Amino acid sequence: MIGERATTGTLLGTYLKDRRARLDPIALGFAPQRRRTPGLRREEVAHRANISPTWYTWLEQGRGGAPSADVLNRIAQALMLTDVEREHLFLLGLGRPPEVQYRKDHGVTPRLQRVLDALNPSPALIKTALWDVVAWNQSATVVLHDYASLPPAQRNTLRQIFLNQHTREVQHNWESVARSVVATFRADAARAGAMAEVSALVDELCLLSPEFKAMWRDNDVRGHAEVVKHLQHPVLGPIAIEISTFAVDGRPDLSMLVFNPVTVSDAEKVSALIAATSAPAEPVAERAGHGCENELHDCVEGRS
Repeated sequence: MIGERATTGTLLGTYLKDRRARLDPIALGFAPQRRRTPGLRREEVAHRANISPTWYTWLEQGRGGAPSADVLNRIAQALMLTDVEREHLFLLGLGRPPEVQYRKDHGVTPRLQRVLDALNPSPALIKTALWDVVAWNQSATVVLHDYASLPPAQRNTLRQIFLNQHTREVQHNWESVARSVVATFRADAARAGAMAEVSALVDELCLLSPEFKAMWRDNDVRGHAEVVKHLQHPVLGPIAIEISTFAVDGRPDLSMLVFNPVTVSDAEKVSALIAATSAPAEPVAERAGHGCENELHDCVEGRS
């Protein structure tokens, strides 16, 4: 148990000792010599991290002051730390998490997809730091967009907001929505360390949309506020949905957006629309006599 008088230096040193004790020297190419303790020696960790053995020894002993971020990154690689372990190393050594290293990984786990599905009739989706939609539930399909009908490269929120006329028309106040999207997108990309990765998308949108170009040049940034979004849905009519954003643990490149219907009536309308789109198609002869009851299904089938 760590005593109350433990300092940052001793906590860091204890953690470093524990991590190096878990590594197999032979597997990492070191000679199978007799060792008094398991794991790597201090000088072996220093060699792998390309730092001074004396400096590394001081770190384990809680001496020499705070290490630099570069040194901690080298040690993290030398000790083969996971992302969570690397973050813990930085918190102990510098009192802050490391800078985000953006990694393009668009996969979502089946468990995460089941979370989205359990949120019906609230539309929900998973997006990347570049605002590419990579997973969604059925409510998102019928209320927001049929993402499955789009090529993966087109499942981008900014492309839909600025380049899709249908998306523009269903927004209650398109300009306000668009400005908020651009400002929040900028903040998301910077937070995820993905500003270099978004440059191609930004260049494309600046070329194709003068409105995006002007908004991007404003350099506004915003957080994900909990707001109410008003849509003029082609089937449901006016509908209000509350937007909430959640982080995906262990995936700093992803976030989950939930669009919760504000009223019970709106939720019931979404549920009815899901049921209509999920029902098996009736024979033409039977459908012909249904009249107005069948208009909802026909409109959904033809929605772009």
